[in-house]
Amino acid sequence: MATDPPVFDPSEHPHRRYNPLLREYVLVSPHRMKRPWLGQVEPPAADTLPQYDPKCYLCPGNSRSEGAVLPQYTETYTFANDYPALLAGPLPPAPPAPHPLLITEPVLGGCDVVIFHPRHDYTLARLTVGEIEKVVVEWTRVFVQRGMQEGVKYVQVFENKGAIMGCSNPHPHGQVWSMSSIPQIPSVELRNLVKYSLSPPPDPPSGAPRGDKGKPCMLCEYAHFEKGAGERVVLEEGPWVALVPWWAVWPFEVMLLPTHRHISSLLDLTPDERTSLSTAISRLTKRYDNLFSCSFAYSMGVHQRPTPMQLDDEGEAAHLHLHFDPPLLRSATVKKFLVGFELMAEAQRDLTPEQAAKRMRELSEVHYLDLMD
Repeated sequence: MATDPPVFDPSEHPHRRYNPLLREYVLVSPHRMKRPWLGQVEPPAADTLPQYDPKCYLCPGNSRSEGAVLPQYTETYTFANDYPALLAGPLPPAPPAPHPLLITEPVLGGCDVVIFHPRHDYTLARLTVGEIEKVVVEWTRVFVQRGMQEGVKYVQVFENKGAIMGCSNPHPHGQVWSMSSIPQIPSVELRNLVKYSLSPPPDPPSGAPRGDKGKPCMLCEYAHFEKGAGERVVLEEGPWVALVPWWAVWPFEVMLLPTHRHISSLLDLTPDERTSLSTAISRLTKRYDNLFSCSFAYSMGVHQRPTPMQLDDEGEAAHLHLHFDPPLLRSATVKKFLVGFELMAEAQRDLTPEQAAKRMRELSEVHYLDLMD
């Protein structure tokens, strides 16, 4: 007697998903979540930090690592990094390449540290919406200031949170790096956004916003679709949606982006849009902390127009979005490693994006520490 062929179940069967932003694939292996874990276990992060640490080089009034003394700041505060990855120059020209495969390209720029709040024990998840909005305003100010400097072609806003993400100081802060070339990942994203705007696939979703000058926008259409589908949406806040991308690599990776119109950069936000973005960040980071009842580690980055005045095809195609890439997978002490197959072949994940989004949707937005008070 003939039996029906098996039905594909994305929550059980291995499969690949395509990332149109980077034109890469990720292998999804949901059945591997059943395997026991006898690997690396991280020490739990300390949840009890002092409000002020006299040894911290980011606390108000303390000496920075190079000796300069910080003022008694009471809100966000920005200074040039004492150990920048990029130098202002001028730099000498690169020597001739010894072989066409061995090219050196000098790069200039600057690196800024943006302190979010004077309290040493706070994170974005513990700030008020108004305090987060001051951070967004400061990101925008530095984006404009650095992006208007001669020779700067790209400004990257980011935050590394948690020791397991390489953060060397727990005081709430992020960074802004400005450089004379567009780095690899945003360059690929921008190139693919431009290609999509010039030759989109047939039958784009009806009702989706359009990019500048009426061109199709990949992320406008993607956000519009995901908002309607709902299964990968974590939360909605006004015109913003936080979702686990179809192509997510990190277990609880989230993309935060506007759905109602094409917005190219932080500079283009209206006051209401900036407030709702700050509210979305507050709600999302609280959910992250509540997932494993810990100060949840992640790397966050803002992708937008490379500089405020870049109005060419890449500037027009850019669609403001924030990437949150957190490493934790099973608990506060077990993280995802990008090794082996991921380094030699392609990205791989176990938990499906739909499962991750469902778990995050079900979380409270009352911070777990507030429940302990």
